[in-house]
Amino acid sequence: MLKVSIIIPAYNEEKSIEGLIKKLNSLHPDFEILVINDGSKDHTQAVAEKAGAVVHSHPYNMGNGAAIKTGIRKASGDILLFMDGDNQHDPSDIAELLKFMPEYDMVVGARYGNGQANIFRSMGNRIYNRLATYVAKFKVEDLTSGFRAVKADVARDFLYMLPNSYSYPTTLTLAVLRSGLSLRYVPIRIKKRTRGKSNVRLFKDGVRFFMIIVKICTLYSPMRVFLPASFVMFVMGLLRYLYTFMTQGLFTNMSALLLIAAINIFLMGLISEQICQLRYERSQADDGSK
Repeated sequence: MLKVSIIIPAYNEEKSIEGLIKKLNSLHPDFEILVINDGSKDHTQAVAEKAGAVVHSHPYNMGNGAAIKTGIRKASGDILLFMDGDNQHDPSDIAELLKFMPEYDMVVGARYGNGQANIFRSMGNRIYNRLATYVAKFKVEDLTSGFRAVKADVARDFLYMLPNSYSYPTTLTLAVLRSGLSLRYVPIRIKKRTRGKSNVRLFKDGVRFFMIIVKICTLYSPMRVFLPASFVMFVMGLLRYLYTFMTQGLFTNMSALLLIAAINIFLMGLISEQICQLRYERSQADDGSK
């Protein structure tokens, strides 16, 4: 039977963490429960230990992703289940996620309903999901959900890629999909936060999410980025040439620059694709030799 470790990153969650741990223990008494106290300034550590969790503390606030990485390193389970400590995730949904393990490499809780997100965050999440769907060539239903179960060896394989910020779910999702591993979404409903508002800001973190998507894309499927960029530059150069030729009978320097840039970007994409393929083949050979 596979062992399950529940990893809960927590920062100033003394009001919610006790009830969450007690409910987890009542539903899944055999599971390992790890609370990663990310430099909390309240009594989160003492409350979590009293409730029955194993607590590992950071000396200062290092970030949600950093707490997840500590949990991955410390967990002893075959399946790692990540969930927030602010009572947004319902422990009753854990069984639904684990029902598809280990058939899938990762199972993610896709948030439905209003929850705590406003219309602007909901719109932003849809944009991220569609962009990630294009990159991964797989329908991404919830790119930023922190409620997920993943095989321990898969999580450790991508540990070096995970950022210290709230964007770790984005990185992990795209890394799994672009590596050819299996993922399944399970619908869940989230509850109102026990405390405060989300630390994730749509516009502030939007650029970060976008850059992570591009980074993962160029790491695993470079032509998904380079080819559209090359095509846009080529079309701009061609239109510029047609305009100047029709109006002035000239082939301008700007037209030449745009067309040369299109060729260079395409060639860079081709080289990146070959490097990506070589890296993948090497990693497959390393896995086979273990």
